[in-house]
Amino acid sequence: MIPNTRVHFGPPLALLTAELTNTLEISGKINRTAERYLEIMRQHGLDLSQAERDCIAHVCDFGFVAPQEIRELAFEVSLTEFEREGLNKEALVQKLEAASFEDLVAVVEALGF
Repeated sequence: MIPNTRVHFGPPLALLTAELTNTLEISGKINRTAERYLEIMRQHGLDLSQAERDCIAHVCDFGFVAPQEIRELAFEVSLTEFEREGLNKEALVQKLEAASFEDLVAVVEALGF
């Protein structure tokens, strides 16, 4: 367990905890949400080659990837000029288009974005 840590509540955490009134309720809500999120990340993702991961990382390289940008990954991959040996962009676009939002989030998270 981590000792008490200050956490900045940006808009997502503020919305998540808006109805709660005390520290234990807020802490409980954040921890339950994080536990469920980690389970989603464990169960989702895509089987990607290193070249495919490199292409997605190139597309995401500007940093934070918002939910709408995650939904548009296939489109962004189709537009990128990124090339790598072993990369079939058309096949990657098809994988991304067929993937669930949860799978796409897991890919982006695994790449550190």
